[in-house]
Amino acid sequence: MAPEIEEWKDECYGEELRGKILEFAESGWESIPDEERKKWFSLFKHWGVFHQRDGQESYFMMRLQNAGGVLRPGQLRAIGEVARDYATGPAENPEFGNGFLDLTTRQSVQLHWIKLEDVPAIWEKLESVGVSSRSSGGDSMRNMAGCPVSGRDAEEFIDSRDLLERLNTELREDDSLADLPRKFNVSVTGCKEGCAQDSINDIGLEPAEKDVDGEPTKGYNVRVGGGLGGRQPREARPLDVFVTEDEAYDVVRGFVELYQEHGNRENRQKSRSRFFVDEWGTEKIRELLQDDYVDFELRTAGEDLREGYTYNAGTCRGGDHVGVHEQHDGKRYVGLSVPVGRLRAKEAIAIADCASEYGSGEVRLSRRQNPLIMDVPEEDLDALLSEPVLETHTPEPHPFQRGSIACTGTEFCPLALTETKARLAKTIRWLRDNCELPDDVEDIHIHYSGCTADCGQALTADIGLQGMRARKNGEMVEALDIGVGGGIGEDPSFIDWVHQRVPADEVPAVIKKLVEGYAAHREGGQSFREWVEATGTETLVELAEPEETTYDDPWMYDAKGSWYPFDEDESPAPTTADGTPISADD
Repeated sequence: MAPEIEEWKDECYGEELRGKILEFAESGWESIPDEERKKWFSLFKHWGVFHQRDGQESYFMMRLQNAGGVLRPGQLRAIGEVARDYATGPAENPEFGNGFLDLTTRQSVQLHWIKLEDVPAIWEKLESVGVSSRSSGGDSMRNMAGCPVSGRDAEEFIDSRDLLERLNTELREDDSLADLPRKFNVSVTGCKEGCAQDSINDIGLEPAEKDVDGEPTKGYNVRVGGGLGGRQPREARPLDVFVTEDEAYDVVRGFVELYQEHGNRENRQKSRSRFFVDEWGTEKIRELLQDDYVDFELRTAGEDLREGYTYNAGTCRGGDHVGVHEQHDGKRYVGLSVPVGRLRAKEAIAIADCASEYGSGEVRLSRRQNPLIMDVPEEDLDALLSEPVLETHTPEPHPFQRGSIACTGTEFCPLALTETKARLAKTIRWLRDNCELPDDVEDIHIHYSGCTADCGQALTADIGLQGMRARKNGEMVEALDIGVGGGIGEDPSFIDWVHQRVPADEVPAVIKKLVEGYAAHREGGQSFREWVEATGTETLVELAEPEETTYDDPWMYDAKGSWYPFDEDESPAPTTADGTPISADD
């Protein structure tokens, strides 16, 4: 029997749903009948409107979309102003205050503490500068991921901007494809560094070259069925297909249509495309694509050009784009570090101002939760680097800050088991002050997900953390599973678990021992992943025993049990449009 969400989507989805959101916004949050809230909150996600967790009733998160991480002039400023004016809640975060935005691992932006009644005004402001929230959630194609410096990179193999824009406007915004069995991720990598992470997407295009009609031709190899989550990750598998730039759109569309028509709609635990590829196999999928979904002869795969990218500490890095880099036109782009991906509204506006004053006004977002200021003339570089906001979000961060990624956590997410962003921000400061790194290691990748959905991509990190629960001294506490040795690139791999259900205040000791063990025992420039493989899991378990340290964790005791992890008072939710609490007796 199909889940009830399939019936709901049949009733109202895609463009039609927008009207319903506006209707509820006009009449107020209270106008959504109690018995229908589960349905509408599920459907609202297609338009990027997510109801926050228990205790935060009437507050929403809004996720935006911007293909390939591109924010055109004026767009980041508008987003920052929305965060300043509308994304403020009834309590402050101790690390980030009130009024902030989150940069995501799909190169987009999330805003919290949004009132449903403010959605029309927010949409009007954002859409006036070309920013949309459509199809950023729900069972649809999510933000199209791409190389954030496409069209600017001095070493780029293919400029993928036109393809990404076509995929974004003709494919992702096609209402006939709004209703998929589950969410669906597309990536296009035009550079050899692979920063769009083709290996963990439902379909990924990666740079390749092949003789076509006797001529060396640039194009893409195609992979399908990658993804994380549920402790059932899959590397995207080669489809043995090479496409030219002109053919790429049709093949991506063909696979989306194939998945829409034949994907599993009966069991949402098995409906992601990675399980579809498991069941059908790449040979059968390729045959169906050829027979029913494309009208040209599919070629076998070309020469894979991904060898230039390895995402691990201790290697020639690629993909995060932090630092000052030369563009193909002689100008520079400057990648800023935003530890755990959270920007205060005033910082976002300041970065937008810097982009306008010193560059073209364009800002790009990477999959590592970092913004890039584009098109800076060399003569303006020193002035940009002296701006106050670049002291906070520096292009030369400490290695622990550079490699830190965190999902939303229990602060807002109903699925998460632990607090994430504030904890990891505090942890990396402690590691910075208490842990020695090799001189040649410029980043150590610590990714933290609040649950096994793995939105923080812990499974791909040097050191991956996933939220759990455990008992300590007779009390239930927040705890983390700790894994090591993940990586994305020519040879993707996922972490091996070394400790499970470690109380949160004992986790920094494990990370410190792992990193210092790597520094002391690595051989001849080994990457962290290579050292992990050479050392073996059993040895690492013994090397890095959990223990308490000088690190103090303020959020040990079941942050999900409170309405907000950083506030001990009673929840004011639900509230009216202006934030006034609504009596529970009404």
